Amino acid sequence: MFDILSLLQCLLPQINATTMRQLNQIILAMLAMNGRVTMLGISRWTGSGGSYRTMLRFFHTVIPWTTLFWLFFRKHSFRANDIYLLAGDEVVISKSGKLSLWAG
Repeated sequence: MFDILSLLQCLLPQINATTMRQLNQIILAMLAMNGRVTMLGISRWTGSGGSYRTMLRFFHTVIPWTTLFWLFFRKHSFRANDIYLLAGDEVVISKSGKLSLWAG
């Protein structure tokens, strides 16, 4: 698999090297995984340095996601003369076994 870290270099002004390394491991693990994605599953698919504690630390780190998305887009996709449409969507799936409000 290609080195994702080189694509993420544009994000280094906003996040530190440790967070960048953890993000790289998580991305590679998630691309290799199938089925349900959990922190335990991610930690099992990462190589050395990707323990469950590392996953906990990463997911408790405050990351400026909006800024990172903008930096990545500007570096790899933006063309000055093109027109872009920005849309957002959020889906939250409840845990298994919990009663859903939408259950009939």
